[in-house]
Amino acid sequence: MNGGRRVLLGRIVGVHGVHGAVKLESFTEPRLAIFGYRPWLLEREPGRFETIAQAQGHTQGKGVVATLPGVVDRDVAAAWVGAGIWVPRVALPELEPGEFYQTDLEGLQVVNAAGEDLGHVSHLFNNGAHDVLVTRDAAGRQRLIPYVTGRYVESVDLEAGRIVVDWNKDD
Repeated sequence: MNGGRRVLLGRIVGVHGVHGAVKLESFTEPRLAIFGYRPWLLEREPGRFETIAQAQGHTQGKGVVATLPGVVDRDVAAAWVGAGIWVPRVALPELEPGEFYQTDLEGLQVVNAAGEDLGHVSHLFNNGAHDVLVTRDAAGRQRLIPYVTGRYVESVDLEAGRIVVDWNKDD
């Protein structure tokens, strides 16, 4: 199911110094974990990826700095600013039963216990207390549903492509 999928782990947001290093925004926790996933698939233009097998990096103050193979000066590094850092979904570690990567939930249909359609998962975000499912239905209505298992999220079935929630259609 996920063999050809990719997961966005970060973005190149700037250059660092004159020798071709780049500044990263890492979406992994901890931030340096981004270097443990290989290969990187850098996307400068939508749908066009360049494979980078051996990026190296470290923290610099509150940020993350990386060096990319073959990038040895500031001008070449600047061309990478804005590129997304993706990895193949299969590069992510296997999870325990009942655990899911957010990317695996995107696109799933969300229904309540009464079987009412609440739309499909657009994306998730963290509000500081927990993750939140963002759904959109056919009419374009958006819902924000707390992703709290045992309270709001009753079940997730990846094979069926469905999440059942304890949520009123009118909320």
